[in-house]
Formats: sequence, C-alpha cells, structure tokens
Amino acid sequence: MNLTLIVMQCLNGMQLGVLLFLMAAGLTLVFGIMNFVNLAHGSLYMVGAFIGAFVYNRTGSFLLGLAVLIPAMVAIGMLLETCVLRRLYRRDHLDQVLATFGLILFFNELMRIRWGPSPYYMEVPAALSGTVDLLGMPYPAYRLLIVAAGIAVALGCHLLVHRTRIGMLIRAGATHRTMVGALGVNIALLYALIFALGAVLAGVAGMLAGPILSVQPGMGEPILILTMVVIVIGGIGSIRGAFLGALLVGVIDTLGRTLLPAVLAQLFTRGAADMAGPALASMLIYILMAVVLALRPQGLFPVKHG
Repeated sequence: MNLTLIVMQCLNGMQLGVLLFLMAAGLTLVFGIMNFVNLAHGSLYMVGAFIGAFVYNRTGSFLLGLAVLIPAMVAIGMLLETCVLRRLYRRDHLDQVLATFGLILFFNELMRIRWGPSPYYMEVPAALSGTVDLLGMPYPAYRLLIVAAGIAVALGCHLLVHRTRIGMLIRAGATHRTMVGALGVNIALLYALIFALGAVLAGVAGMLAGPILSVQPGMGEPILILTMVVIVIGGIGSIRGAFLGALLVGVIDTLGRTLLPAVLAQLFTRGAADMAGPALASMLIYILMAVVLALRPQGLFPVKHG
C-alpha cells in the first residue's frame, strides 16, 4: 500500500461520486419537492446508457450521442410523468413504490427485448482513451472528464435552484404548492420539468458510465440503492447535500473495497482477510448512513423550509 495507490483510488472514488450525484440530484428534487418515491429512477439511468451507447456505436461520435440523448431523455421523462406518475402524486408512498417497481420490470424487459440479455459494449472515445499526468501520476483522461462533468453539473444545478426564477418556483412549490398555483404558476408543468431534468441527469450518468461499466438490463438497480444512501446522508431535497453525500459515499466505498482487505491482511491470515475484507467494505457506506441518521436524522444538509 502506497500513497500513489491511495490517491488513485480517491480519484476513482470521486469519479463514482459524481456519477452518483448525477443520479441523486434529480431523485432528491423529485422526492424532496414532489414528495414522490420513484424507484424507476435507476431505469432512466439504464435507458440513457443504452440510447447513448447505441448512437455512439452507430455514429462513432460521443458528442452526437449526448446531443441525441438529452432531448430523448426529456421526452421520456415528461411522457412518463404525464402518462403514468402524475396519477400517483396523491396516493400514499406504498402505491408509488409498487407502481415504480413495476416500471423497473417493464424497462428491464424492454431493454432485453431490444438489445438482448448480454452486455452491450461501448468503447471509450478515442480522443479520451489516453492518460493525463496528474501530480506525476498517469490517470485515465476519460475518468477525469467524468469528474469535471459532475462538478460542472453540480454548479449548474446550484445556480438553477438558487439563482433563477424557475429555481425560486421549484423551492416555493415544495412547501406552498397551493399558493404558488393560485399565483398563476402551472404546477403540473413545473413538476413535469423537474422530472424531465432528473431524467436527463440520470441518462447522462448512464452514458458516461457506459464505457467503464457494462451496459445491460438491470444495471439501474445497484446504483439506485447507492443513490438512496446518498440522499439520506445528504438530506432529502438538498442539491448541496446530494453532491457532498455522493462524494463521501463514492470515496468511502472505493477506498474500502481497495484498501480494507490489505489492512485486514496485516492483522489476520490472508484467507480470513480475503473473506472478511469485501464483506466489511460493502458495509461501510451503510454504517456511515446509520451514523448520520443517529446524529442528524434530517441529513447533513437538510432543506430549510419556510
């Protein structure tokens, strides 16, 4: 174990963290503002990965893939919200969970019918296939792009929510929906736009993850679980909490899986360390969540209403 390995794994953790933030940003707005439990958010991540990979593999252009993906995810998000989810807003959370779980099954089968059960591969763009000299260490340029893109999106979301008129309406609609509607604001359209924004962020996360993860049916469920952990830690409805919570989860999960087996090997036999290390590492983020809930049940950066 050396400093170079630790720094590299911290960067990998940040890369995972920004992917989680792209997922968590949209989901925390939907949950915190619309009070809607959307388990199908991971499916939007999967759909975005398949659409982006398909366009990229056909055209060879990553930018064209993004250009097609964004309006496609807006259309899918608004169609899903208008035709299906809008009818569930006034139902209790159990109904929302059951309905959106059904959407998970629907989208998984749809992707399996269209692209088959095997992984659908997507190569790293040729221009980003090399490495960048970072503090004297070579680091994959594509992973660095993911980190930069996540930070840019985090800044954009913060400015949107806190510095624009639509952001003001989003925050007002979270606590005073009836009053905002009485002032002439189309709440239904506002909610559809929020859901479309979340769908775009999830789809972009899926496409960015495509070259480093396998694009396949069911890929949305594991990252959805991590995203839920991020939202609980950061505070439901908080963009800042989603960003910092995602970085915490990403770095702790990556460092735990990489370094904990090596640390345990110094204390126990190699066989015992190899068995216990991965199991304990997978528990770290849930231990972190439990500690945060015990000390701050509302999360690290709760949204202040009123």
